[in-house]
Amino acid sequence: MDYIVFEVGLAIALIAAVGLIATKIRFSVIPFYILIGMAVGPHAMNFWHFDFRFIESAPFIDLLGRIGVLFLLFYLGIEFSIGRLIKSGKSIVTGGSIYIGINFTLGLILGWIAGFPISEILVIAGITTISSSAIVAKVLVDLKRTANAETEMVLGITMFEDVFLAVYLSILSGIVLSDSSSVWGVLLTASIAMGFMLLMIIIGRKAVPLLNKLLNIRSNELFVLVVFGSLFLVAGFAETIHVAEAIGALLFGLVLADTEHAKRIEHLILPFRDFFGAIFFFSFGLSINPLEMFGAVWLSLAAVLLTLIGNFAAGLIAGRNAGLSTKSSFNIGFTIMGRGEFSIIMANLGKAGGLMPVLQSFTALYVLIMAILGPLLSKESKHIYNFMDNIFKFKDSKRRDKGQAKVKPKLPEESGT
Repeated sequence: MDYIVFEVGLAIALIAAVGLIATKIRFSVIPFYILIGMAVGPHAMNFWHFDFRFIESAPFIDLLGRIGVLFLLFYLGIEFSIGRLIKSGKSIVTGGSIYIGINFTLGLILGWIAGFPISEILVIAGITTISSSAIVAKVLVDLKRTANAETEMVLGITMFEDVFLAVYLSILSGIVLSDSSSVWGVLLTASIAMGFMLLMIIIGRKAVPLLNKLLNIRSNELFVLVVFGSLFLVAGFAETIHVAEAIGALLFGLVLADTEHAKRIEHLILPFRDFFGAIFFFSFGLSINPLEMFGAVWLSLAAVLLTLIGNFAAGLIAGRNAGLSTKSSFNIGFTIMGRGEFSIIMANLGKAGGLMPVLQSFTALYVLIMAILGPLLSKESKHIYNFMDNIFKFKDSKRRDKGQAKVKPKLPEESGT
């Protein structure tokens, strides 16, 4: 018998329960959502209607999770504007190049030292390089850092990573799936991705008056339908041209951020962001079988160590290059430390290409550890900075970041997700 509605209700109840526990002990809810997802799934028990395996509802829960990523990134985009990003364009390209360069190189070194073939090495480098847009967005919102001086750099690096991802996936799929790669195909994919981003930026700068008129809708019901319909169309179209759907949602949020309806959109989208965002992290945990993770413990731990080093160095270098304080530069490295959906995409590509099965176990354990460490280190970044400052006595510890607002920034509403 079909109990899909009951299963979804059971999943939401589990998410709510661990969310309450996390809030009670004042800890990030993200690891709790992932861990409860791992605790259930195909390997769990089935008691009467309480089927903790979630076999029938798993595809539907996965779809709800994908929607959660869209809302998380869309809300993050609403908190900014195209104009703010353009002003930081040069530092974003430089910072993104530094971040990709350091982490990708460390990933290649890890795979080479571990003795993997070249295809596996390239997959491992991709897994350890790209941060999770969903976790980054969640950390910024939860810690109320959307108005911080370093957040434009964090957002810019996230977008820069997607351009790299589009190019790298084109190259890697050619190597892994067909043992060849078309230079023209790679260039075409990269050009389309960058052209789409440029088009969205131009729209965000030029079409604000038109968007103000189009969104001048009194009915909240129709207003939500128009905004959400446009969001899904833009995100879905982005995916068809090899730009991550999450980045399409982010760009659409950036476009609407300069309109006079931005505050109204923020208010209406908040409950959707919280609800679907929580389901995303649960669905990610649901896809992991903890019994299969321990075949690559040492490789995963080595990757975690290199990621910590790489992110810390990249954040510090990129932030200081952009004129940010050492404290803000610390925040950059910690905020983009989480790994998630993009790492899983890389691992699935390796699986499709018939590469070594250990890549799946490695990815699951590595992503889980980083999904826990990322939010935790971001939350404690102030204490980490103060500890380091007491040792190294940073010269800029008292100065204001370049371009930082002198008034108290607006903070988004508190959320349990």
